[in-house]
Amino acid sequence: MFAYYADHFVLPLPEGHRFPMAKYRMLRDRIAQQLPGVALQVALPAADEDLALAHTPEYIDAIANGTLPPAAQREIGFPWSEAMAERAWRSVGATVAASRQAVHDGVAGNLAGGTHHAYAHKGSGFCVFNDVAVAARRMQAEHAAGRDGGSPPLQVAVIDLDVHQGNGTAHIFQGDDSVFTLSLHGARNFPFRKEAGDLDVDLPDGCGDVEYLQALDEALAVLEQRCTPGLVFYLAGADPHEGDRLGRLAVTHDGLEARDRRVFDWAWQRRIPLVFAMAGGYGNDLEDTIQAQLTTWRVALQYHQRWQNVRP
Repeated sequence: MFAYYADHFVLPLPEGHRFPMAKYRMLRDRIAQQLPGVALQVALPAADEDLALAHTPEYIDAIANGTLPPAAQREIGFPWSEAMAERAWRSVGATVAASRQAVHDGVAGNLAGGTHHAYAHKGSGFCVFNDVAVAARRMQAEHAAGRDGGSPPLQVAVIDLDVHQGNGTAHIFQGDDSVFTLSLHGARNFPFRKEAGDLDVDLPDGCGDVEYLQALDEALAVLEQRCTPGLVFYLAGADPHEGDRLGRLAVTHDGLEARDRRVFDWAWQRRIPLVFAMAGGYGNDLEDTIQAQLTTWRVALQYHQRWQNVRP
């Protein structure tokens, strides 16, 4: 199973910055040690024309040339640097590459990504570009180029299980019937002004395994009624975990694994290729975040094997 990464582009963050940049390299190292079935691949930068499928030319230029105003940099949460721009391009490139691989193999992922707070015209909440939005548009374009006149356009479902609502993704795809955005998130968590997605499920502070998994089951049932996707993007945030300092929920490691299995199994039962990204994770003990993410990759590898067993 292919996994794409760009963690060697480390942002020069100020001392004491709250973003746990080290988690990406930690996860890659752990996968290399424990999951030999995962093929680690360096992500190439996304093409500018791909970024333009979901972002405005002015915003892309501002990130490329370092002309982003200070207020816009503060909203993102990262100061601009060449490394910041390079990483942003490659993080999107990782999800685009994983999408193409998932269409071929059934499952593939990005060791980072899930940057769902980025809008078409701006970044926010540690998100520069919206990797899933770009990749969804790119895969729809490639599907359209390769289909005959009788086949339908590619329908895409975004299953966003980061603890924060995917406001940027929801805004980019508002009014677009070809993309269904599903988000389970903390009702009282960032972003405090939510955007309307196709299905938004607000969860109370302290929500535990039973309530969380019931909400997910109900959401997946609604998704099936309202969308017939040909491709699924899964944002497997580790931040619903009870030990996350930004999460406010109380989902255990067992609960997160059950969550992952529900999503992968939902796609597998319908033979829908699935692309996944790590999205958020801010454990008080960073090992909790890495453990949750490693479990996601272990589950993904099991479902990838199922795909290989049925392929001709």
